[in-house]
Amino acid sequence: MRSEANRYPQEAARLLRETPQVRDSVTGATSSFDGKRRQAYAEVEAEVWRRWAEGVKNHTLMSLDRYLLQAEANLKKNGVEVHWAEDAEEARRILAGIARKAGVRRVVKAKTMVAEELGINPMLEGMGIEVLETDLGEYIIQLLNQPPSHIVGPAIHLNLEQIQTLFHERFQTPIDAPPEHLAAVARRLLRDGFLGADMGISGGNFVVAETGTLALMENEGNIRLSTSLPRLHVALVGIEKVLPRWSDLAVFLSLTARAATGQRLGTFVSLIQGPRREDEPEGPEEVHVIFVDNGRTSLLADLEAWETLRCVRCAACLNACPVYRQTGGHPYGYVYSGPIGSVLAPGLLGLEETKPLPYASSLCGACFQACPVRIPIPKLLLTWRRRAVGEGLVSGVEAAAVKGYAWAATRPWAYRLASKLLRLLPEKALESPVLPLLRAWTEGRAGLRPSPRSFQEMWEAKEV
Repeated sequence: MRSEANRYPQEAARLLRETPQVRDSVTGATSSFDGKRRQAYAEVEAEVWRRWAEGVKNHTLMSLDRYLLQAEANLKKNGVEVHWAEDAEEARRILAGIARKAGVRRVVKAKTMVAEELGINPMLEGMGIEVLETDLGEYIIQLLNQPPSHIVGPAIHLNLEQIQTLFHERFQTPIDAPPEHLAAVARRLLRDGFLGADMGISGGNFVVAETGTLALMENEGNIRLSTSLPRLHVALVGIEKVLPRWSDLAVFLSLTARAATGQRLGTFVSLIQGPRREDEPEGPEEVHVIFVDNGRTSLLADLEAWETLRCVRCAACLNACPVYRQTGGHPYGYVYSGPIGSVLAPGLLGLEETKPLPYASSLCGACFQACPVRIPIPKLLLTWRRRAVGEGLVSGVEAAAVKGYAWAATRPWAYRLASKLLRLLPEKALESPVLPLLRAWTEGRAGLRPSPRSFQEMWEAKEV
């Protein structure tokens, strides 16, 4: 997926100005998810689980080469064809080769963020292959020609009225059709896709190295159909998704579900051991796993940012983030949005392409508290900000302003003098182009004006 992350400030402002409904839709959905996550965490010793999961992921990442080779060996024993893709171009080339060799004409695709990252749909469509998204949210945004707005709920930015209008225009459903009716219409359309597809594409929540097992979680059943009915199944899996032992999987499945949607376990969990055997009545004839690097090895070698690779793509940090709730994921300009996107995208794409994202945060720490594998996102945001300054990616005016503030903040007399001068400024001065930093700070903050008296003055007068 092409990154447009450098347009984050402009796109966020445009969205808030032109489609304020998005804030209500996203806030409502993410608040619900986050509340359920809190309840699900409260049912278990969540901190113990999180620290254990952090330890397992750290151990795996420190020995990633060994576990990937073990996973490859056991996948092959199970009859799976294993491929390695260094970057997005190679991943697309491998997938295109599989599809071309098998004469694929229709693909059903389960929700997979790696496929979005790699730009799989445009590539297949360019080959004349029909691609059908089978997750209901993904199907809706495919109809709208939009990218996902959320890792778990791709259409989270839309409200019911917008979806009713979409289905009315595309499928002539009643304009006030209830959600159950809309889902039934989509189900009928997707059923034909499942039955007529030559290839199913999925991601992979986890790959167990010890057994060569591909684990997939879902709530709709579409993944299970995508991986079972077509004669080919191709799984696109980031190299960081491997787990060492079969015994690790049970806790990760439950912890990820609790973090993502507040469920004790996903409605459907598929454990795929390979293609259909001779004595089995169903399943694909071929199963392929494409392990994708695409910048992950370089990120793993980063002594500060490597912890980002613990991510299990649960979106708990998005659900907890007050900044993400304002706009949803589209303004972030990359497939991974919210707090995790703000630290993962710079690691995968570089700071020059993603400079605004580490600044898209209040540093409140809610993301760390929600994360099931304890990724220190606030610390990493500061890491990328520091690097942006060090690489000269921050404007000279902004850098000078920060240095000036640091100088004044460490000298009480200067800080008091600056505060007094600021309080003497007329309100219109804050809107002046001469003070762009103050104007940017006050935009969107209703009623934020300097007090005529300092806090110390009010404290001494016992008014606070």
